[in-house]
Order: sequence, then structure tokens, then C-alpha cells
Amino acid sequence: MAAAVLGWAAASPASTPEDGASHAQTPRFAWSGALTQGGFIRGFAPAGAVAVTVGDTPVDLAEDGSFFAAFDRDAPAAVQIEAQLASGQVHGEALAIAPRQWQIERIATARRSGGGSDEAYWKIREPEYNAINAARAQRTGAKGWRQDFMWPVRGRISGRFGRQRIYNGEPGAFHTGIDIAPGNGVPFVAPADGVVVLARTGFSLEGGLIIIDHGSGLNSAFLHASKIVVREGEAVTQGQHIGNVGATGRATGPHLHWSLKWGDARLDPLLFTGPMN
Repeated sequence: MAAAVLGWAAASPASTPEDGASHAQTPRFAWSGALTQGGFIRGFAPAGAVAVTVGDTPVDLAEDGSFFAAFDRDAPAAVQIEAQLASGQVHGEALAIAPRQWQIERIATARRSGGGSDEAYWKIREPEYNAINAARAQRTGAKGWRQDFMWPVRGRISGRFGRQRIYNGEPGAFHTGIDIAPGNGVPFVAPADGVVVLARTGFSLEGGLIIIDHGSGLNSAFLHASKIVVREGEAVTQGQHIGNVGATGRATGPHLHWSLKWGDARLDPLLFTGPMN
């Protein structure tokens, strides 16, 4: 991946999960990826590892010792990765997470509410919120996390990950994904293999919403779709048509909002795909 920042822990280059190397060949952690806020790593745990954590987050460990882990937009400068070995020993290493300069806009006005009372809004939003969280909690065994991701659609990037407004010193929510505006009705595809865990229309904010589980706790969400052509429980392959761009839900114009999440960490899709050429 062109955008990746390499960060090998082994003394010599070790294989990534795509190479099919044996877990037993790795005496220490070995990984590659983007060691930065909103980034990720993929690699192998030390031989004999039975459990891995990154910070306080447990990591899914495949049978061959491979794993995926990621870092939130606001991740600290240092994160500890640890492996619990079958011998009872713990092997730990420090990960240096590079900070990023986010697009921050300071507004000299108070932050506006969404309109209506909080109670009335939550009555509508709560079942949607619960459905989204339940979908993201699913573990389907998908293997898309091992792949190099592709762009779900190509077009003008109208919103970047991590941008944020500050209203009279009060931070608003940061932008959790990337917005792509190729035109209304343009088809978009799965960026990697996975299983559809949510595919519904009518969400108050997201409109037509698709969530795909890529495995190892990594999932993609696609918002504002005008059309959904997949169903919940369906296995999809990289490049498969899953929906069409729209302006449903809370959107000022037709675009695809694509976000990636690992556990509670929000991730930058651009680090998975590299720049759009």
C-alpha cells in the first residue's frame, strides 16, 4: 500500500499475513502498516502466543498467529502491544504512534443543536443506534482484513477524515470517514471481502446504510445510499457492487460517506487505499 508507514519489530523483514508465513518462524512481533493516528498494523505475534492486546484492547489472533490492530484518530503517542505466551510469559513492545495535523475550523458561534428536544430525538435515534452497534459487534469470520483495500468508488473527495469544528472553544464531533462525491446514483463496491451485517434504508442520519464486517473486528460503513443491492448475511467479495450513491438521511448533496472502525477506534480509509489516482 502506497500510504503505509512500515514499522517492523523484527531484526530482519518478516512476512505479513498475506505471505502465508508460519507463526513459528516469528520470534518477536512482526508487522507492517501505518503507525499513525487513524492507522493500523497487520502482522504476526511471537511464536507461542495465545493472546494479544494493543493497549487495553484484545486482538483477534488467527491460527497462524497473524493479527490486525488499529489506532484511533486521537490515539496517544505510545501504545503497548503485548503477547501472552503459552509458557505464561508476557512479551511486550512499545509502538510509537505518529501524530497528525487535523483540519480544524474555529467558529465564533455557539454549536447548533440538531433541532427538537433531546427526548424526541432519542426516541427516534435509539433503535437505530442499537442496530448499528449490534451489527458492528458481529463476528463473521470474514478475512477481508488481510487484503489491500480498494476505493469503493472514485470521484471528488468532498470531506476528509478527522476534520473538526470548534464552536466558541467547544469541540464538535470530528468527521469519522471520507466523503466521495462521484455523482448521484453512481454504483459503489465493497473495498474488501466481508459479510454484510447491516443493510437498511430510512436511518435518520445515515439514510441508506450498509455495514460490512471484514473480520478481526474491522468493519466498513457506507452512508446515504440511494439504493442497496445486498442483503444482511450475504458474503461479498472485493469489487462487488453493493449500492448506489445518494443523498439520503442527513446529507446536503449526493455523496458516499465511507468510514472504517476497529472496536472503538475510528480509522482513516485513505491509509488503507493510498491516494486516489
